[in-house]
Amino acid sequence: MGTAPNILCRDCFTLRHGPLPVSGRCPRCGSPRQIGDSELTRLSLAHLDCDAFYASIEKRDNPDLTEKPVIVGGGRRGVVSAACYIARIHGVRSAMPMFKALKACPQAVVIKPNMKKYAAEGRRVRQLMRAITPLVEPLSIDEAFMDLAGTEELHGGPAAETLARLAQTVEREVGITLSIGLSFNKFLAKIASDLNKPRGFSVINRAGAVDFLRDQPVSLIWGAGRSLVAKLNHDGFHRIGDLALVSEAELIDRFGAIGQRLARFARAEDGRSVTPDSPVKSVSAETTFAADLSTTDALQPILWRLCEEVSDRLKQKAIAGRVVTLKLKTDDFKTLTRRRSLPAPTQLADVLFHVSETLLRAELDGRSFRLIGVGSSGLEDATHADPPDLADPGGGKRKRVEHAIDQIRARHGGDAILKGRGLGGTATRMSPSHRFGLGAASDHAEDNEGGDENR
Repeated sequence: MGTAPNILCRDCFTLRHGPLPVSGRCPRCGSPRQIGDSELTRLSLAHLDCDAFYASIEKRDNPDLTEKPVIVGGGRRGVVSAACYIARIHGVRSAMPMFKALKACPQAVVIKPNMKKYAAEGRRVRQLMRAITPLVEPLSIDEAFMDLAGTEELHGGPAAETLARLAQTVEREVGITLSIGLSFNKFLAKIASDLNKPRGFSVINRAGAVDFLRDQPVSLIWGAGRSLVAKLNHDGFHRIGDLALVSEAELIDRFGAIGQRLARFARAEDGRSVTPDSPVKSVSAETTFAADLSTTDALQPILWRLCEEVSDRLKQKAIAGRVVTLKLKTDDFKTLTRRRSLPAPTQLADVLFHVSETLLRAELDGRSFRLIGVGSSGLEDATHADPPDLADPGGGKRKRVEHAIDQIRARHGGDAILKGRGLGGTATRMSPSHRFGLGAASDHAEDNEGGDENR
């Protein structure tokens, strides 16, 4: 990674050769924001990551929040969806229970998530990326890989300069900042983007990659969630360099298929290419309650509304799912996941609810729950969705009714017509931490839900 002959000013975009000046400032514009590396002009694979995305948008829209700690998330029973860097100084982290976050930073301003606004801003950033290269692979609402190989002539400079210009354009047009990681493969580019946040630009080159990785913790490996890290540590692998000392065959024997990835990442190897428009693998929605719930009557209306949300998103994307997943979190923070495969893919909220409610009833044994979620996976084109079923003669009528309700809502709004099962005494208990998600076909493992600050 070092400083060497290629130096780029991230503010005036001057590219020159030679060592960094003693002052550390650009000789042309005086900016201290210099990036230098011997391979700077030859690297073209990047990972871009918006800084504290949700919180940054809220601060942009309300300048009074600029110097204040901001947490985006639910009430005291919810979780942190995002925290600005001021709040992080106090120890607030994404996915932290809200009561812990407010204990760490009681002066924080808490804002209910506005996912529609964040999704719209994420699309704006994505459009700016795609104006540079069609090879953009989104990972979540606020981050993506870009492959700029072969764009030097088109943009009049190396990928590093084009990326610096893009960051400036995003700041000017969208009003938020992003961090850039530049390297020769996806694994290292993603690591690099997190090295100097916020508003960072870091490079990991070929010559120094293995040396850089040697002393890094194994938790830095893409896809290594808490359980895998614990197993690696238990087996004596604390640093990535520890993995490099063991053969690939031994790592596969110890850890299964993931062992091959561990071995190759430890040697700074990653042959995956940037794949634009990765297909969606799952659609889900979940909510955390203001108070623990334990009965069918309390949970049914909430489950129905979540099923409607998942159904709406399936219909919007013209896809249908063969697998229904129920997610529950107990009052002692244990997560339960139950799945059931369907004979045919479905888009219908009625089907999602019938299956997930059956799964839910099997878990109602007196335990209390703080969160419920429902998801659809095994996705395919909607042309195969909800075929006639001789075993369910009433299914066709329910399908027609649901589509009629969809048409009314499309004309008059989502609240124009409601089903009785979505109402009830617990209908107001849903927490502002209500979230929905689309799972992309990426290589993320168990810790990539929510898409903003899971890093």
